Amino acid sequence: MGFFKDDLKKVRAFIFDVDGVLSLATQNLTPEGELVRTSCTKDGYAIMYSLRKGYIIAVISGGGAPGVRERLEKLGLKSEDIYLKVPNKLEALAEIVARYALLPEEILYMGDDIPDYNVMSHVGVPVCPADACEEIKSIARYISDVTGGNGCVRDVISQVLKARGDWMDTSCYVRSM
Repeated sequence: MGFFKDDLKKVRAFIFDVDGVLSLATQNLTPEGELVRTSCTKDGYAIMYSLRKGYIIAVISGGGAPGVRERLEKLGLKSEDIYLKVPNKLEALAEIVARYALLPEEILYMGDDIPDYNVMSHVGVPVCPADACEEIKSIARYISDVTGGNGCVRDVISQVLKARGDWMDTSCYVRSM
């Protein structure tokens, strides 16, 4: 294991959990019993920007709200890179690795809770938001100072892109959603 900043230069793919990473760790319920998630627009911008720069972005989540898929597709994720209602995150990781011929050191995975533990143990750059559970923090190479749903995804994407010289490329600006 090298220096964290050097390891960032190897990252080609970002994989994120949803609840507690791309959205707040809390959920509101409508009177009809539907879950409402809150997500960060700066995370969304960083995802769109990195896709434009040629990075691979995937999501693996145990949850499966239809609105989550819709938002991720609007950000530019390919349908086949969105894994929702996943009982075994390692199987989804294996599919992504095979599809893109990725090496472990080329993958940054951000998770926040116990279901992310095994996946984080199989990637080169496991990271988590500031409010992740202690078990996840214990295996993370980096703990963002930002909480889930509040810009932690933007934090790690910008760090990787800065390390690789891909941040602030004016030809890749994307319009806001």
